[in-house]
Amino acid sequence: MMKHLESAGGSRRNNGAIAIDKVADILERELDSVIQEWLARVEKAPDLMAIQLNYEDRTGHLPALLHDVIKRLRLHAGTKAPISKAAAAHGDLRRKQGYTVAMAVEESRILQVSIFTTLHNNVKQLDFDALLPDVVTIADEVDAQLKEQMLRFIAADKSDLAEAAATVL
Repeated sequence: MMKHLESAGGSRRNNGAIAIDKVADILERELDSVIQEWLARVEKAPDLMAIQLNYEDRTGHLPALLHDVIKRLRLHAGTKAPISKAAAAHGDLRRKQGYTVAMAVEESRILQVSIFTTLHNNVKQLDFDALLPDVVTIADEVDAQLKEQMLRFIAADKSDLAEAAATVL
């Protein structure tokens, strides 16, 4: 579906028409922008910045998590979403890096805000017929990823408790 818009902005195709894209296509195309938006917001969060990490250690997980969001957006309605292996690995990594549960939740919240900001920045290209269901899917997937991260935190805490109890005995 092509729609002609007079104003500038967006990706122009053929005689001034702007392509109308699915949310998944926009996120895939704007992956680096989402990451930069996320990083800019994280850098304003003193509690997150208290953990000193280089660029790769701080952002290296994002492409995999975002690709899982994009895959989820492309699933047929009613299809059961797979559990994000990237989220589990990220939960393990962040715990080892010294993150708290609250910090992981904050990062997840910032990811959702960054995704929605990127969509807002590309509003002229959005397929509005699918926008609200896609926003619900994004929120659900990011929350499911957070749940998987928290399950990893809990499992690691239980393991630490078991090790401590074994050393006491």
